Amino acid sequence: MANFTLSNIFLTLGIVFLVISVLGQSKLGFIEINPGCFGRVLALVIGVASLAFVLLGGNFSVETIDLIRNYLAKAIQQNIPQINELLNS
Repeated sequence: MANFTLSNIFLTLGIVFLVISVLGQSKLGFIEINPGCFGRVLALVIGVASLAFVLLGGNFSVETIDLIRNYLAKAIQQNIPQINELLNS
């Protein structure tokens, strides 16, 4: 049985999300992946974040994760009109 550590899981997820962001629309048998522009950007961000987590050794403290989460939540809330304008154009 394979031993899946947190680093292995994030490495696998990072690679998968980067592949989705690069390939975009693809069809694998009965599974069709069509992420669109926002989905590709989101997959890129998640993939890079997952790989950064692995490269940094996964040694994030809870406070650091809370700071990042709060910063991203505030940034998204402040930029919702710009994001909507970008997605609708």
